[in-house]
Amino acid sequence: MKFAACLAALVLGVALPTYAQKVDPAKVPEEQRSKAGMYLMPKQTPAFIKSKNGKVLFVDVRTRAEAQFMGMADGVDALVPYVEFQEFMTDWDEARGFYKLEPFNDFVPEVERRLKQKGLAKGDPIVIICRAGERSARAADLLSSLGYTQVYTVLNGFEGELSDKGRRNVNGWKNDGLPWSYELDRAKMYFPR
Repeated sequence: MKFAACLAALVLGVALPTYAQKVDPAKVPEEQRSKAGMYLMPKQTPAFIKSKNGKVLFVDVRTRAEAQFMGMADGVDALVPYVEFQEFMTDWDEARGFYKLEPFNDFVPEVERRLKQKGLAKGDPIVIICRAGERSARAADLLSSLGYTQVYTVLNGFEGELSDKGRRNVNGWKNDGLPWSYELDRAKMYFPR
């Protein structure tokens, strides 16, 4: 059905739906590239998710603090941090100028739990969003290495890239005017199990 719709669109000269338009991997900033090369622009994401009729998992991989203080995109199924701040924040990352982030051991088990909760499997689409696109690419690489076959990243993430003035007001989910909220749903938040 989808193939027929795309073929008809090409023959009739009708534009494809925005979610079906491919992102040119050569135009993706290096730090946001994933090995699978499956990307969505923020504005493509809601239509892509809707087109899957509930057969997709939309995961925010930012830290719990980021979600709490910066809000979350509407439609996210779960907050599953890929990395997390240290419990006592004792180490400093000189290169990045903030407290070090540590790998989050619960990431893969929690993604698996959330997939099962929705009745999905490794072959179903997973859409990942982070702050600016870098962590989601690393998270996508990890999941792909474990046999997940349709892991998409939302380029430029929730807040977007830095402007020349050091602000995240260039692109990304929030700056594209997509729906989001500071009100968090407890059922979507990560809690240690």
